[in-house]
Formats: sequence, structure tokens, C-alpha cells
Amino acid sequence: MTDAALETKPSLLATRPFSPFEWMIALRYLRARGSQGSISVIAGFSFAGIVLGVFALIVVMSVMNGFRHDLLDKIIGLNGHIFLQGVDTPLTDYEAVTDRVSKVSGVSFALPLVEGHALASSPYSSSFALVRGIREADLKRLPGVGANIKQGTLDGFDEGDGAVVGAKLAENLSLRIGDKITLLAPGGAQTPFGVTPRRKSYTVAATFQVGMSTFDSAFIFLPLHEAQAYFNMDGQANVIEVYVHDPDHMDGMRAAIEPALQRPMMEVDWRDRDKTFFDALNVERNVMFAILTLIVLVAALNIISGLIMLVQDKSHDIAVLRTMGATKGAVMRIFLITGATIGIVGTLVGLILGLVVAHNVETIRQGLNWLLGANLFPAELYFLSQLPSRVETGDVVAVVVMTLFLSLAATIYPSWRAAKLDPVKALRYE
Repeated sequence: MTDAALETKPSLLATRPFSPFEWMIALRYLRARGSQGSISVIAGFSFAGIVLGVFALIVVMSVMNGFRHDLLDKIIGLNGHIFLQGVDTPLTDYEAVTDRVSKVSGVSFALPLVEGHALASSPYSSSFALVRGIREADLKRLPGVGANIKQGTLDGFDEGDGAVVGAKLAENLSLRIGDKITLLAPGGAQTPFGVTPRRKSYTVAATFQVGMSTFDSAFIFLPLHEAQAYFNMDGQANVIEVYVHDPDHMDGMRAAIEPALQRPMMEVDWRDRDKTFFDALNVERNVMFAILTLIVLVAALNIISGLIMLVQDKSHDIAVLRTMGATKGAVMRIFLITGATIGIVGTLVGLILGLVVAHNVETIRQGLNWLLGANLFPAELYFLSQLPSRVETGDVVAVVVMTLFLSLAATIYPSWRAAKLDPVKALRYE
């Protein structure tokens, strides 16, 4: 009987597409036994590869998103979005400029600062610190400090001579509330023998903990008038920090703020200060996605090899089905279902595992720390005190769609080969 005759021969096997008959045979092929055991092993590895690939992609992308979000939130929480510095003349009119900028649409608030470096010391230790002079009202509104006071209080900050110290810095210097912290700055009084370092002690009024070790171990806040006197900047500020509602649209905000300055000033935004850092994070994120995608690709190639072996092994069965009236489309769909089942079920299992781990990654880290007796995420190296994770719906959808596409594409060629099999040649020597 010719192949064309088989196509036109009526039979009960010529059922509607994806009928229970096709599903029954496809699922039986997935549970191959005996001489076909090696095919089941390949299918198992393919399934495991897809699960691992989807799981790893979701977890790694969530952690990378968490890193970027938390770092951006904490860096901007203390450093602002736009930095305004005086040009040509000292910034003595900082209050007027701050008031005008604060009224610009899209600006959350603006604050003047006096900033300088100093050596902070106690009777027990010393460390370099970044000292900032700020008004009490502004310090309470500062996202990274006002809501993260660990000990002490900010009340009466402007009236006293107290200092607000990062919790990690206070720990390194063995300081508690009420203790004295001594600051030593290079620019002091002018004497006949040159400029002498300026040295002064302040009472620790409060400590704050942002959760980013770089800030917690380096920042000290003083009342604005105290910092002006300490750094010899009476009546001046050296920078105005501006916080905006939408930090991702800085070009428009800079254009809106410029008319409100009414004096020559240099404008720098957070992208200029930290561009290299966040660009490196984005590059690392994209590279990790590409590398982990290779796991899914290898699993898809395993599906192809497994299905080709299955077609070769089942050539006699395919020929019998064709002589009984099964169409080429039915045969092709049987092997499509076989391969697609591996991809779809593997993607679903990997998705569930990935979401569970991504939402509990910090708890898992703490459990591993306790089990292994080691710190797997030291804050000194990774800037953050906790392992962040942020599941983005777009990333999850992209991972699932990409995996399903590769899995389904891997079934096309072996299924096409099965459908093109000539039953006459397959049964010639039976």
C-alpha cells in the first residue's frame, strides 16, 4: 500500500487533533521501559535541566533586581537625586535657592549641606568619616536617616552640639549614646607656623542604621551651624541636595529646576555620580541571564536528541499506526506532545520552586549560615546587611516564555521526522 493511499484510507485513528488517543500514546512513550530505558533517562535529564534553568533564572534575576533596588534606594536615601554647587561665588544665599527649588513641580524637598572629611576617634579607636552639617528638620525628612534611628533621638538637634553617628561607625569606635566623639580635620586655624588641624569633641546624640555598611560605617551628621563653624564656612553651604518624585526622569527635572536657581550653579545628578556602578550591575544582570539561559538551551537540545532516538526506536510502531490509518499530522502531534510535556511540566515546576526560593532567599541564607557556621553574605563585601530579592513580573514572564519557546521549538524537527517516516520501508523486513 502506498503512502498516499494511507493518507486517504478512512480509519478510526484519523481522529480530531490532540485527541485522547494521541495523548495516550505520547504519555506511554514518556514512560518507556526495558530496552527504551535510556530514552527515559534522557527525558529525565531534559526535565531536570529545564527545572534547574527556570529555577536559577528566576532566583538570580530576583536577587539582581533586589540588589539594584536596595542599593539605589539606600544610596539615594542619603545622597539625593540632584546636587547643586555654587560657581564663581560662595553659596551664601543657600536658603533662598533652597526655597525656590523646593517649589518646583516634581521636587519632594531640597536641603543645604556643609560637607567635609575628618578623622573620628574615641578613647578606643579611630576611623575616617564623612561629616555633614544639616538642619534638624531636614535630617528628620532624610529618607535614609529619619526613619532609621537605632538609638537616641533627633529632637533638639539644632539647639545642641550633638552628633548623629552611623551605627557601624559607633560600634567600631565603641561609642554609646552620651559618649564623646572627637573630630580632627586638616583645615583649622591660621597661625604663624601654618594651618593647624581643627579638633573638637561632640556628644553622640543618636545612631542610625541604613542597612548599607558603606554609610553606616562612615557618616556623621552635625547641626548646620556647628559644621559651618567647624569647617570655617560661616554663612555658607557647599551643596544643595534635591530629592524628586521620579528619579528615573532626571533630564526633565534638571530642565525644570534650572530657571529657579537664578544664579550660576553646577548641576550633577545621581546618574553622573553612580553611573558606572549601576551600569556594571545592569551588565552583570544581563550576562547572568545569558549564561543561565544556556542551561535551558542544553535541556532543549537533550529533548531533541531524546526524541530523535525515540523516533528511531519506535519506527516500527509508527509504521503500524500509519497502516492502520493514522495521519502524518497525528504522528507528528504524538511526538510534539511527548516533547512539549517535558518542557511545560519542567517550566511549571521550575517556576514554582524559583518563586518559593526567591521570596524566602534571606531566610534560606540565615538557615545556611546557621547550618554551616559561616557568613555567606558579609555586609563588608556586598554593602547590604541582608540578601535582597525582588521578583519582577516582567522578568518571570520573560523566563517562562523563553523556556516554553525553546522547549516547543526543540520538538518540531524530531516530530517532523516521525511524520515523514515511510511505513513501507519501516515494515519491509518485518
